[in-house]
Amino acid sequence: MRPQKPRHIVFPIYEGVSLLDLAGPLEAFRVADAFSAPSERRAKYECAVVSARGGRVMTADGVELNTKAARAAAKAPIDTLVVPGGFLVEDVTRDRALVQWIRKSAPGCRRVCSVCVGSFLLAEAGILDSRRAATHWMHASLLASRYPAVQVEPDAIFVRDGRVWTSAGVTSGIDLALALIEEDAGRKVAIDVARVLVVYLKRAGGQSQYSALLAAQAQTDSDGFSELEQWIAEHLKGDLRVEALAERMHMSPRNFARLYGKTRGRTPAKSVEAIRIDAARRRLEETAERISAIAEHCGFTDEEQMRCAFIRSLGVPPRDYRKRFGSNEE
Repeated sequence: MRPQKPRHIVFPIYEGVSLLDLAGPLEAFRVADAFSAPSERRAKYECAVVSARGGRVMTADGVELNTKAARAAAKAPIDTLVVPGGFLVEDVTRDRALVQWIRKSAPGCRRVCSVCVGSFLLAEAGILDSRRAATHWMHASLLASRYPAVQVEPDAIFVRDGRVWTSAGVTSGIDLALALIEEDAGRKVAIDVARVLVVYLKRAGGQSQYSALLAAQAQTDSDGFSELEQWIAEHLKGDLRVEALAERMHMSPRNFARLYGKTRGRTPAKSVEAIRIDAARRRLEETAERISAIAEHCGFTDEEQMRCAFIRSLGVPPRDYRKRFGSNEE
C-alpha cells in the first residue's frame, strides 16, 4: 500500500487572534496525525499557521506566534483552510491583505472553515454569500446585519453548507475539527482523538450553543426569576404548576404569570418544558439510560409526553435525537 499523502491544513491568523480558537482545532489535527492507528483511512495531517506577511503575530491573549507567509505556505495544495476568531470582531477583518488572500485561495481548497467570529473574515471575503453560517451567539445579529447575504443560524454549534463549515464560539472549534476528522478518517479515529483530548466526540451541528436556562438568565441581571429557574432545574419532578411557582415567588398566580411572561417572553409552563427538555437532552447525549426512565427523571408524565415536547421544540423525537447526538455509542 502506498503511503498516504498528508492533508495540508492551513490556519491563517492576524493581530488579535484568539489563541484558543487556533490551538483547539490545531491540537485535534495534531493528535489525529500522531495517535491514529495505521489503517487505510488513517488521519494524516500537515498543519501550518500563516499570516499575510509571515513573521511574528501577537494574539489577543498576549502570546506571540511565529508564522509562515501565506503565499509561501500555499505553494502546496491546501486541503482545509481554518480561520480562527479573535477577541474583537474589528481585529478579524482589519488585515485587508489577509482578506484578499483568503478570497483568492478559498476556491482551490477542498474545505473552508471558520471558528467563532472567524466567520466575519469569511463573510468579508464573500465566501459566505448565500450560505448558511454559524458564529458566536453574542455576534450572530451583527454578522446578519453586516452581511445580509449570509443566512446566519444563531444557535448552532457548527454549520456545514457544502464545502464551507462555520462554528460557534471558542471551544466549538474542537467540535468542528472532530467532525472534519470523522469525515476524513472515520468515527473510530475521531473517538480516539476525543479521548486523548478528554472531550466528547461530538456536540453535533444541530445542538444548541447554550441551554434554555442560561438563555433565560442572560436576559436580565437580577429579577428574582433566575433563582426560581435554577430551583426548577433542581426539582424537575416536583409541582411546577403556575400556582406552585407563584406561591414560591410570593405572588398571585395571575400577577406572576403576567410579570414572568413580560420578562422572559414566554409563559412559565413553556420555561418549565424547556428546562425539562434541556435536562433530558443531556441524559440522552451522555448516558444509555432508558428513554422512559429519562422522561420520569425529568418530570414528564410519561415517554409520550416527552416525545411530543421534543418534536415541538427540536423537531425530532428523543430516540432520533440520541442516535444523532449520543456520545455513548462507539
